[in-house]
Amino acid sequence: MVVRALVFWLALSLRAQSSSPRTSLPGYPDYSASSIANAAANVAGLYAPNTFISIYGVNLAFSTQAITAEDVRDGVLPTSLPGSSVVVLINQRRATMYFTSPQQVNVLIPPSLVAGKAELQLVDSGRAGPAIELTLGATAPALFEQGDGDVIATHGNGPLVTRGAPAQPGEIVVLYATGLGPTTPPAIAHQLVTSAARLVDTGFQVWLNGTPVSPDRILYAGATPGFAGLFQINLKIPNNAAVNPEIQVGTTERRSPAGKVLQIR
Repeated sequence: MVVRALVFWLALSLRAQSSSPRTSLPGYPDYSASSIANAAANVAGLYAPNTFISIYGVNLAFSTQAITAEDVRDGVLPTSLPGSSVVVLINQRRATMYFTSPQQVNVLIPPSLVAGKAELQLVDSGRAGPAIELTLGATAPALFEQGDGDVIATHGNGPLVTRGAPAQPGEIVVLYATGLGPTTPPAIAHQLVTSAARLVDTGFQVWLNGTPVSPDRILYAGATPGFAGLFQINLKIPNNAAVNPEIQVGTTERRSPAGKVLQIR
């Protein structure tokens, strides 16, 4: 659990990105549609309910704050962090808050929203940023990365899969993602998942080098207990898997971004 939590927060921590804020009132939060990104893929336009996003810009917050274990009360996550007055509204619903800084804010899109047009607005101490229209998909699959295009995965017993400790054909690994879609039972806004919740049957697949993995190799795909908005895929690697294949997850309608690698030897 320690390793799983660590790799997740490393993936969600600060990333340098050139944002394109709009001209706004001096001192007010400033960001644009192109500076809002899926937090795992770090690309704009890949959004869905129950998906992590990062908002990049200027004047987003007065201080830097990150969620801590103490901020989670009885399994309920905050919509504003202690020491910060930043809130993010999506269709007038507060998003779960994970990180604030003057140039980046990380939130979880409320799972109660539906696919379609949505309006996002960041407000700090009464200073409202621009209202930005987003398009939410039914899913927005993206695998978390550890850098250099390598996806975050753990060996079945917990250690991180790395270039120095790659996975092996036939081994079970756990992959981490966001935006995989609705689950049964459904996610509840601002609440940690307490037990396994599998994806609703929407044709979820895993591809290695563009070839679908047999469904019987996907042992579990759903919410990660103890988190909110974090999905996991328990994958038994095919015995004939290529070395360091490109990996994608999702459905035929919407796959995670290409170019991501699972370290296999």
